[in-house]
Amino acid sequence: METKRFTYSKQEKLKSRKLLNQIFAEGKSMNAFPLKITYTTQDLESLSAAKIAVGASSRYFKKAVDRNRVKRLLREAYRLHKHNLLDLLPEKKQLNVFILFVGKDMNETVLIAEKMPLILQKLGNSLQNKS
Repeated sequence: METKRFTYSKQEKLKSRKLLNQIFAEGKSMNAFPLKITYTTQDLESLSAAKIAVGASSRYFKKAVDRNRVKRLLREAYRLHKHNLLDLLPEKKQLNVFILFVGKDMNETVLIAEKMPLILQKLGNSLQNKS
């Protein structure tokens, strides 16, 4: 029996400006308040089947400390629940995802842990339906 690895390695981080621009220009999105996911798929080019980036609005979180905390919570919730998504990914495809926190205050950050598995399951199901 294979054990699940709850890691978030460097290969899984989406840093390419070109890919980020492509996600926002051509990507599809879905919501599960307070999270919004925008994603694209492409042929597998790297070691990782899914690359993600996270963000929080400076409009609602004026202090960088608060934005960084929200992003840390997003990455941690993804790390713990990504295996559900990776099991549903089609073969030979790479998923590029941007996870955005659209809530307006820090009180909504407790919802991240609840909503992350739901939105990742929703994303995985929509990818399976397309393939």
